[in-house]
Amino acid sequence: MQTAVMTDRERAAVQAYLRLLHTVRAAFDGPPGDPRPVLVPPSVLAEADQALTDAGLAGNEEAFFGLLESWCPEG
Repeated sequence: MQTAVMTDRERAAVQAYLRLLHTVRAAFDGPPGDPRPVLVPPSVLAEADQALTDAGLAGNEEAFFGLLESWCPEG
C-alpha cells in the first residue's frame, strides 16, 4: 500500500514501533556477561499495539512495513 502522506495514526504507529525496536536493541546491547534479563516494559508493547490498532494496521504487516520503509528507508 503506497500513500503519499501518512495519516497521524499511521505516523504514530510507525513511531511506536521504532520506540519498541530501540527499546529491544538497547536491552540486547548491554555489556557482555550482563545478567539482566531482556525485558520490554509492558507499556512500550501496549503503546505499539494500540497505535497499530488505531491506524487500522493490526494484522496487516505488509501495509505497516510499507509505511515503515517510507518513513525510515535505511532501517
